[in-house]
Amino acid sequence: MKNKTRLFYVFAIVVMFLSACNLPSQNAEDLASTAAAETVQALLSATPTGGVATASFTPLPLAATQTPIPLPASSNTPIASATANCNVGQFVTDVTIPDGTVMTPSQAFTKKWRIKNIGTCAWTGFSLVFDSGESMGGSATKAISTVNPGQEIDLEINLTAPATVGNYRGYWRINTNGGVLVPIVNGSQGKTFYVDIKVQNPSTATFTPTPTPTSPPPFAVTSVTFTNSGGCSSFTATANITVNGAGAVTFHWIRSDGATPPVPPPLVFAAAGTQSASISWSTSASGTHWFDVYVDTPNNQQFGRASFTCP
Repeated sequence: MKNKTRLFYVFAIVVMFLSACNLPSQNAEDLASTAAAETVQALLSATPTGGVATASFTPLPLAATQTPIPLPASSNTPIASATANCNVGQFVTDVTIPDGTVMTPSQAFTKKWRIKNIGTCAWTGFSLVFDSGESMGGSATKAISTVNPGQEIDLEINLTAPATVGNYRGYWRINTNGGVLVPIVNGSQGKTFYVDIKVQNPSTATFTPTPTPTSPPPFAVTSVTFTNSGGCSSFTATANITVNGAGAVTFHWIRSDGATPPVPPPLVFAAAGTQSASISWSTSASGTHWFDVYVDTPNNQQFGRASFTCP
């Protein structure tokens, strides 16, 4: 718009200049004026008649879209760890001194537990360790021989009953060679096993009270002897159970390999006497094998052992 206004003023000046001359002239000034007029005319004709020209804008091409590289997916897979059941034991039975056994004050005895290695690792350099309760004079720690997976071991400790009358219990555990506790299936709180006794004065600690003329002795098993036959291919143990009067005896067999034999039927006695019960075992495993008899009633006591050895 400013360019058109400027050209208009120039054109007006030129016209006024030309009007001042009556006749055209061929001198230098006339030629210059003519040239100026032609120049103005050329400028006007060069201006578009449709209005101010609009500048066109060509946008620059956008940069190519970048596709982000996906990050690796997070993995929650835990790092592999050691097998959790490497060192695990199982309480099998009290071999000696059943719970509640009556002792006299300061009586010495040997407690024995049967424990099985049910883990996947051998126990080497492990120890029997006192845990809590009444130690009864036992060693604070005692070395255990090597126990392979699936093998049983009888852990024993020499103890002495307290000198004071009362009920006592001492807890024991197994530690690895690094001092780590070995969990015990069927144990107390899954970690220990214990000895439980009752200390009574000699006058009340006897198992069978002195009979009186009017009171017969309580019914009890007084002895168990064994008659063995055969060998590894077919070993038979016969337990001869003797009682002091009429009553019924319930009992079960304990095998050295930890297997649980069928429970035999009770033996019913009409009077004092002896009855027999037999059990057989065939094995090719080398070593010494045995049967124990545990009388559940009336004694709650283990009797004797029948053993045999395979080459």
